[in-house]
Amino acid sequence: MSEPTNREIWEEAFGASRIREQDYSTMSGIPLEPVYGPDDGEFPGQYPYTRGPHASMYRSKLWTMRMFAGFGTAEDTNNRFKEILKAGGGGLSTAFDMPTLLGLDSDDPMALGEVGRCGVAVDSLADMEDLYADIDLGEITTSMTINSPAAPIFAMYIAQAEKSGVNRVRLGGTLQNDILKEYQAQKEFVFPPRQSMRLVRDTIQFTAAEMPRWNSISISGYHIREAGSTAAEELAFTIANGFAYVELALQAGLPIDTFAPRLSFFFNAHIDFFEEIAKLRAARRIWARWMKERYGAESAKSMQLRFHTQTAGVSLTAQQPEVNIVRTAIEALAGVLGGTQSLHTNSMDEALALPTEKSARIALRTQQVIAHETNVTHVADPLGGSYFVEELTDEMERQAEEIFSKLDEFGDGSILEGVIRGIDENWFQGRLADSAYELERKFNAGERVIVGVSDFLEGNDDTMDILQITNEDEQRQRARLDTVKHDRDSEAVEKVLARLAQEAADPEVNLMPTLIEASHVYATLGEIMSTLAGVFGRHTEVPII
Repeated sequence: MSEPTNREIWEEAFGASRIREQDYSTMSGIPLEPVYGPDDGEFPGQYPYTRGPHASMYRSKLWTMRMFAGFGTAEDTNNRFKEILKAGGGGLSTAFDMPTLLGLDSDDPMALGEVGRCGVAVDSLADMEDLYADIDLGEITTSMTINSPAAPIFAMYIAQAEKSGVNRVRLGGTLQNDILKEYQAQKEFVFPPRQSMRLVRDTIQFTAAEMPRWNSISISGYHIREAGSTAAEELAFTIANGFAYVELALQAGLPIDTFAPRLSFFFNAHIDFFEEIAKLRAARRIWARWMKERYGAESAKSMQLRFHTQTAGVSLTAQQPEVNIVRTAIEALAGVLGGTQSLHTNSMDEALALPTEKSARIALRTQQVIAHETNVTHVADPLGGSYFVEELTDEMERQAEEIFSKLDEFGDGSILEGVIRGIDENWFQGRLADSAYELERKFNAGERVIVGVSDFLEGNDDTMDILQITNEDEQRQRARLDTVKHDRDSEAVEKVLARLAQEAADPEVNLMPTLIEASHVYATLGEIMSTLAGVFGRHTEVPII
């Protein structure tokens, strides 16, 4: 009996998929096949998944339209969440303010003037209760962009769900929890790298055992790219960080196929259209091969890289902000043609302020037009086989492999140790600085045009209404925190924080259960982070000289 062809394998998988009821043809009535390519070629849903992780791709299910939101108080953001869901958003994504991202309470002197400005302020379980009030967390998936304080914020989320009657096993969503890229690019770190990685390990272990629908890490290239990397560096640094987390979990004794299916990724969709598509295709291929050949994964789900995409914030301009709608549409289309599983589209006014309700709705409508009017969802990997796209994909992979080899050398055969050494020795930071400088040099030399900034300046004097976060919003949040501290059982808080400190000193203890208990008694984020810092210490970056 002869071996089945690649097409026959794909047809069997495709046939088993639940396909959305739709007319799969062009507007002229030309019928469209779900995929194109030779019988002996690669198909979506087949290793190494260059053409997509699922056989039927968007014919089975559209990507999740997950809009990023967060500003002011939890009550303010809850109202925006409800508007997003009403407008057709399929999932929630929470942006936290700077004090929360740094593990500070809103009444901390360092938080003055920053509360609620670039995201929502979350100080305790009380804020988490307001943030998701009247939203069924058993039905809606949630992404939380939080890193150094990820474990305590996650604990508060679990506690809030349980208080509202949703068992943790039902919760679906993603915790960004990608601390390595903070040292490399975003700089919102608190503890030293190895102590921070202990918290990441604890969340991986906890979710693997108790939360089968939760993605414990969203390994993020987005912030690496926003810091100035090239597309190839974004790809390589992100995937290398993913390998580091895999090795971390393996060291903790977890079998690869028990946790790897719940690792997800987060990429930037920048303005170089074809390069971005090639980057996303190469990412799937690299991940699949390394997971199978280096780490011994046997489950297809461990090898299928799944990712969220966000359009490029750094490509937005304060000048002629309506033009940002065009930029965002092109970038979003690249994410879709690259095979994303989830997508956030930036709003036109984000170079000026937090998005207004109107501009956020336009950003969501951009995704809906791509999904429902363009027919690009009818065919999986429609650019597969293009000489240009395939060559770009191969080159992206080649450049990434060069970086992996360097990190492997740094770590004496361990990507985990190589990444940490690269952070300690400022190797990543230096690469990002050089790439950012080179891009800025091209802009200043006129080698790259930015519409409305370097050329085509008519209309730059136009004004736009923007969302204002006021000092009154900050005062409301501080008053809310005062009330929580007054009403809670202070003795219970002291006891659980003392136990947290004791357990933090033992690297074998998983801290998630105690963090959840601390959340239930309304310990604040600042109190929890200060307790951990008393054991772990605080990280200070050594500048590049």
